[in-house]
Amino acid sequence: MFAIGKREFFQLFKGVKAILIIILFLVTAYYSAKFAGPLASIAELSTKEASVAGVMFLIMFFGQLFVTSLSHDSINREVHERTMRFLVTKTSRSSILYGKFFGIWIFWFVSLFTSFLIISIITKKINILIFTQTMSLLTLQIAFVLCLSVLIPKPSVTMFFGMIGSIIFPILGGWLVLTTNPAISWLKYVNPYYYFDKKDYTFVVVLLFAGILIYLANLVFKRREC
Repeated sequence: MFAIGKREFFQLFKGVKAILIIILFLVTAYYSAKFAGPLASIAELSTKEASVAGVMFLIMFFGQLFVTSLSHDSINREVHERTMRFLVTKTSRSSILYGKFFGIWIFWFVSLFTSFLIISIITKKINILIFTQTMSLLTLQIAFVLCLSVLIPKPSVTMFFGMIGSIIFPILGGWLVLTTNPAISWLKYVNPYYYFDKKDYTFVVVLLFAGILIYLANLVFKRREC
């Protein structure tokens, strides 16, 4: 599992898209921290919240798009190119899936941690809660993309549905957070964006959602032909 995770991690760093996304995060982190004071007064946020606002905006509104663009074919590419047949002779399917998840997760953890480190150096403040909240949403986004890659055999189709999800989820999530319609307002509890508004550790619910997606992906993957 760890060998597969290591391979996935380093493969992500080799791509041009991954490098550009990392640069975008680092530049956003730098300027968010540098102009945290003016941003805080304009948006009526605390300085600590304003310093991470740029990175959080990227994750909340474009995180799914970034994860999809880098990892939408993580599983089905191996099946399509028939390299999966070789992998399943060396290790279990669960180890392959969890290894892929682990490698992708570590890539995003390193990227996000570096961004928050830059912010902390500039502002001399650390916000562990916001970091863990943001990482929990990324974890769910990774689990969703891997689930798609298991369910859909064609990489191009996975990319299409991932892109659709990247557009729909932020819009739907924001609407569910803001709606006062009692008939559907209860859906906010299954909306990961709802927990971003909380200044506590209820975001662990988002990790539970991610765990469910990975569990379902594993069940399907065990029964799939390679």
